[in-house]
Amino acid sequence: MEPVCPISSRCASEISALLAPPSPLQLQEYYHTLLSTRQCSGITVKQYENFEKGLFAAMDFKEEELVLKDHMLVGAQHSSNQIDCFVCSYCFRFIGSIEHQIGRRLLLQSQASESHDCDVGNFSGSSDACHKMDSSDEEEGDRLCASASSKAKVPLPEGVVESLLNGQLILPFTEKFSLPSDVPCRGGCGEAYYCSESCEDAGWESSHSLLCTGDSNDPAHLAALDKFFKHANDTNDIFILAAKAISSTILRYRKLKANFLEEQVTYDTSRVSNHCNFSLLLEAWRPISMGHKKRWWDCIALPDDIDSSDEASFRMQIKELAFESLQLLKTAIFDKECEALFSLEIFGHIIGMFELNNLDLVVASPVEDYFLYIDDMTHPDKEKAENITQPILDALGEDYSICCQGSAFYPLQSCMNHSCYPNAKAFKRDQDIDGQATIIALRSICKGEEITISYVDEDLPLEERQASLADYGFKCRCPKCIEEEP
Repeated sequence: MEPVCPISSRCASEISALLAPPSPLQLQEYYHTLLSTRQCSGITVKQYENFEKGLFAAMDFKEEELVLKDHMLVGAQHSSNQIDCFVCSYCFRFIGSIEHQIGRRLLLQSQASESHDCDVGNFSGSSDACHKMDSSDEEEGDRLCASASSKAKVPLPEGVVESLLNGQLILPFTEKFSLPSDVPCRGGCGEAYYCSESCEDAGWESSHSLLCTGDSNDPAHLAALDKFFKHANDTNDIFILAAKAISSTILRYRKLKANFLEEQVTYDTSRVSNHCNFSLLLEAWRPISMGHKKRWWDCIALPDDIDSSDEASFRMQIKELAFESLQLLKTAIFDKECEALFSLEIFGHIIGMFELNNLDLVVASPVEDYFLYIDDMTHPDKEKAENITQPILDALGEDYSICCQGSAFYPLQSCMNHSCYPNAKAFKRDQDIDGQATIIALRSICKGEEITISYVDEDLPLEERQASLADYGFKCRCPKCIEEEP
């Protein structure tokens, strides 16, 4: 049975206004402000007649030159990745220390193994590759993996993991790979940690204050949040991104309203009009409104194992799954003044925005750099260091280092259109140690030229590229595709 959402009918006009494409003036003002605050003078955003957007060069770029570093609007580490990587919950930079990263991972892996639940949930959208490496990096990684145990992981003696975690065991040369200390969430949830007080403040103010599962005077609220997160982790962690988007909109709305009331000489909060409240909600929604959106159950690609005759049933199941998640989130953080945000229509469009626009969130692990550094040392220093590090490398096994992985929505990067012959790529350099999107020029880009990336593997044959791009709802007509048409 198709899920029925009473808010969708009760707030139909508000939902329509929230989902209306931004006007050219609104788009121009938003991106002008965004580009100014981020000091991105080399690019500009333009809107096509069909409400689509594009990112254009406002200056010449050389091959391999940085085109853009874009802060995420909302992002989340894949829950399955949290065992392997201890990172800032806001900027996703690795935190703690090399010893803590290794000890924590070994401890959590052993606990997961003992509970026969190594997967800790079902997670979609995980990136298969951490980051692109040149041939020299690949050779180094292969060489180091060969020195690690190629068979079963070798457990460490009792007490070693604890010593790594409590700081009693300091590995050689880790001072060359110092990491910021971890700052716990002020709510005491024990799940969110940050690389600095400023990131903790930003995380709390952007969404975590509504989604924190720490101490609270309302046990029902915590129970509802727990149910929501368990459902997301068991089904699809894209729901966590949607929850962050809704939470951030609510918090922006509350801040806008507080500022509005402060500017009034005399006011009665009970007499603030609903029209005024909704105008403020529209303004709070503005960053989300800029993302291209379709309903999730309409735009999600049909899995290979689903026959086309079962497509309608599959899409209905996806819709029902979204409704289940929404009901749990609504129980946890519902705000009457922002009621329209809790409609299935809005929820579906937010998830659809992530489905169509999200970028893999990837941050390389410093643990890999550390072991490569040891491997590149010369004797006798190398032999002394490996006497200590080799047992730890054997305990970690071949997958001794895993990068931070997640999904995120980037407001500027999401404006970039596809080409099978792109002039730019998302690529992390050695100095890119947080979750920002980094866009590098693949070749020279002239001022006024549109900056494009490839949504798929551009080296695939034409037919395979077009099949993959069909999931995005368009047929590519780039010069490469036209040239390769039979």
